[in-house]
Amino acid sequence: MNLIDTTAASAAGAQASVETPASFEAAVSIESAAPLETRGPAVPTVPARRSLAGLDRAGLAAALAEIGVSERESRMRVAQLWHWIYLRGATSFDEMTNVGKGLRVKLEAAFTLARPEVVVEQVSNDGTRKWLLRLPPDIAGDKPHDVEMVYIPESDRGTLCVSSQVGCTLNCSFCHTGTQRLVRNLTAAEIVLQVMVARDRLGDYPGRERAVGPGLPTEGDRLVTNIVFMGMGEPLYAYDSVARSIEVLADGEGLGIGKRRITVSTSGVVPEIERLGREVGPMLAISLHAVRDELRDVLVPINKKYPLKELLEACRTYPPASNAKRITFEYVMLKGVNDSPADAKALVKLLAGIPAKINLIPFNPWPGTKYECSDWETIETFSDIVFRAGYSSPVRTPRGRDILAACGQLKSETEKLTARERLALRAMAAAAE
Repeated sequence: MNLIDTTAASAAGAQASVETPASFEAAVSIESAAPLETRGPAVPTVPARRSLAGLDRAGLAAALAEIGVSERESRMRVAQLWHWIYLRGATSFDEMTNVGKGLRVKLEAAFTLARPEVVVEQVSNDGTRKWLLRLPPDIAGDKPHDVEMVYIPESDRGTLCVSSQVGCTLNCSFCHTGTQRLVRNLTAAEIVLQVMVARDRLGDYPGRERAVGPGLPTEGDRLVTNIVFMGMGEPLYAYDSVARSIEVLADGEGLGIGKRRITVSTSGVVPEIERLGREVGPMLAISLHAVRDELRDVLVPINKKYPLKELLEACRTYPPASNAKRITFEYVMLKGVNDSPADAKALVKLLAGIPAKINLIPFNPWPGTKYECSDWETIETFSDIVFRAGYSSPVRTPRGRDILAACGQLKSETEKLTARERLALRAMAAAAE
């Protein structure tokens, strides 16, 4: 496993005079001995420039209007910005060679193309990559918040798992993110920016140096081919942001990730399921995990509000659902909890009449959990029962276990560090630059 504290780059200059620490403990000692910075007189703050990266076309048009671009000219300029930001992955307005210099100067003075800060990047032995991103405060006086995303490569595809909320309110008992309080929904731009950061880090834009390493896709010309809303948060509780972000992600003149390659996973917010299908039309996944209401009430407490009967009826009427666009039912395998042959047979009966596939997920343990993963023989027996009933039932290969790839783990582990420990890690990373 490789772990990089990427905040070190900004600290490198400040740490240049400090001796190179030989260990974590030494780094803590060095940091504690360093003199505190003396503060000078207060300097008037200059309003931060907003990033245009992540905005939809209406947002870009509004930004152009702020710097005096006429409505008549705006449509052409929006198309140019869209091309450079989303198709080419520009990080500077100077890259936009078909945009006049005068307009580029105005854009540079008022806006940026900044992405969220990458605080920690981890690369698993199997090629899975995980990033902890720091979002700028969304309101005056608020502190920055961190979210996670995970990249899972396979030979023929690269799937990016994105977050839709900071924290989560659902308290699913087997999910690590459920141990974190809900702070806020992400904006549509913040969701899109996760994809842009991943493509930046992977070199997944035309003319960029592509990442190399184990497990990366060898087929096709894209490294990020699929998006799944399976990270931190319940996507349908952030419906507006998720819906707008999908329109940006799927736009063929930009990022170009079609809606058949975008999956929204919900724990069962029934009223929004039909709306999602009718208004947006991505692939749908359901975090099911139990075939009886009394067990699902414990594993996925939202079931108390929207029980299985209501949830499955919403799935049966999901507008895009068909044999070509099957609904995925996610089922985490918990030892002695939901993994018996009787559970498998009940699952088959429960899903009758729904164009579905069943994704069996070996439980990814996290510190403090009371659950264990089912043994492999039990998982295979469960899968065979479902498969013989006519349902595709792939067993998800555990990925990234050496980098805490269970959702929410990286954020929690980072928050456990004291301020001194974080400074020490930054000093060590800076010394390695």
